[in-house]
Amino acid sequence: MKIRLHNSLTRRVEDFAPLDPERVTLYLCGPTVYNYVHIGNARGPVVFGLLVRLLRRVFGARHVVYARNVTDVDDKINTAAQAAGVPIEAITTRFAAAYAEDMGKLGVDVPDVIPHATQHIGQIIAMCEQLIERGNAYVAEGHVLFDVASYGDYGHLSGRSTEEMIAGARVDVAPYKKNPADFVLWKPSTPELPGWESPWGRGRPGWHIECSAMAATHLGETIDIHAGGNDLLFPHHENEVAQSTCAHGGRIFARFWLHNGMLAIEGRKMSKSLGNTMVLHDLLEKHPPELLRYMLMKAHYRQPLDWSQSALDQARRTLDGLYTTLRDLASVPAQMADLPDDFVATLADDLNTPEALAQLSRLADDARKANDPAGKIQAKAALLAAGAFLGLLQVNPEQWFRGDAAAGSADEAHIQSLVDARQAAKKAKNFAESDRLRAELLALGVVVEDTAQGPRWKRVARDAEKPDECTT
Repeated sequence: MKIRLHNSLTRRVEDFAPLDPERVTLYLCGPTVYNYVHIGNARGPVVFGLLVRLLRRVFGARHVVYARNVTDVDDKINTAAQAAGVPIEAITTRFAAAYAEDMGKLGVDVPDVIPHATQHIGQIIAMCEQLIERGNAYVAEGHVLFDVASYGDYGHLSGRSTEEMIAGARVDVAPYKKNPADFVLWKPSTPELPGWESPWGRGRPGWHIECSAMAATHLGETIDIHAGGNDLLFPHHENEVAQSTCAHGGRIFARFWLHNGMLAIEGRKMSKSLGNTMVLHDLLEKHPPELLRYMLMKAHYRQPLDWSQSALDQARRTLDGLYTTLRDLASVPAQMADLPDDFVATLADDLNTPEALAQLSRLADDARKANDPAGKIQAKAALLAAGAFLGLLQVNPEQWFRGDAAAGSADEAHIQSLVDARQAAKKAKNFAESDRLRAELLALGVVVEDTAQGPRWKRVARDAEKPDECTT
C-alpha cells in the first residue's frame, strides 16, 4: 500500500517512504501543561494518531516509533505556578495527567514515547554546546542564542524571507542580540524561577530547543515525519529545523513536515481575546467523546475546521444513524474482518478523513441492505472494522442512545417514566396525553421510536427536526 502525504517542506503531496522501513519515526509537538487544552489542541493528536495507525498497518506495528512530547518548563507554567503559589511540578503534574486522561477519552492512542522537557536538560545543554562550537550560537549576558545569519536556509520551511518573518512575528528585541531574529536556546533564571546549572549559569531552556533535543534523543538525528499545527510552522518549526540541522552537521532534521489547519468557532478564529475558546475537558463532560472525535475528522486535516452547533448536531445525527444500524443488527453475530481496501486507500491518500467517514456511512448502507445471513455478517464486520480504525462505533448501541448527550440532560429513570406513561396513554387511546408526553420528551432532547418490540428512545440534539413519521 502506497502512502501519499502533503509535505510542507516541498509544498506538494509526495509518496512517503521511510528512511528505514524497520524503524519509521514520527514526532508530534505535544502540550504545554499549564492548563486544560482547548478543542483545537486535540486535532493534531486525533488525525496524526490516525496516521500512526496507518503506518503501523503498512509497515508493521513494531517498526513504528511515535513520540509526542510534554513541555513542562515554560514561562506560561511559571506564571500559573506563581499565581497559585505552588511549585511548577504541582501545575505540570496535574495538567499532564488531565491531558492524558482527556486524550484517552477521545480515543487517542498512547504514543510509544512521551518525553518531558525537564527530563532532557542534559541533552538540551549538550545541543547548545554543539551549536556554540559549530559557530551557530553565541553566549550573551547569560543567554545562549541561535545566530540566524549562520544558517543560510532559514525560512525555507515556511517559505518566507527573514525580513517577512520578523515583520510578521513578535520578535524579542534585546540589546544582547546580534540580530533581532536570533532566538533563545538558554536563558538565565532568577531565584524564584525554575532553573538548572549550566556552563552559562543557572537557567532554563528556550521552547524551541526542547523539541529538537527530545526528538534527537528518542528518534534520531533525522526523523521521517514531524507533525503539528500550522500555527507552529513559524517560528517553532522553522527554528527546530535551523538548530537541529546545524547541531547535527547539516543532516536533514525531518524528511516530511505535516501541519493541520486551525479550528474556528462559528466562523471566527478561536482566541482568548474573543472569549470563544472551548476547553476539551469541559466538552468531554457535555458530549460523547466519539462525537468530538468525529468532528475533529470531518474536515481534511490540512483545511481549517469550523466548529459550530449546527455542525455538531449534524455529526450527532450521522453517528445516531450509524448506531441505529448496529442496533438493528444486534442479533447478527459480530465477527472480525479486515479493512476494506478502498477504505485503506482513502486514508493512504493524505489522510482523507472526510471521504473515509463517507465510506463508513456507505458501509452502514450496505449493512442495512444486506438480506441474507452471510451478507449481514460480512457487512456488519466491515462496518465495525472501519469504525474501530477511525476510533468510532466503540460503544454498545443502547449505551450510545441512553448516554448523556449534554450536561443537565434528564436522567434515564425520569425519561423512562415519561416513555412508559406515553405508552400507557396510547393503549388507553388518550392521544391528547400521548401527544403532550411526546412534546415533553422532545423538549428534553428525547425522541421515541415505536417498534414491534415496543417503544425505544434516544437522545438527540435539542433543535433536531422532528421525525417525519408520527410517533403518537
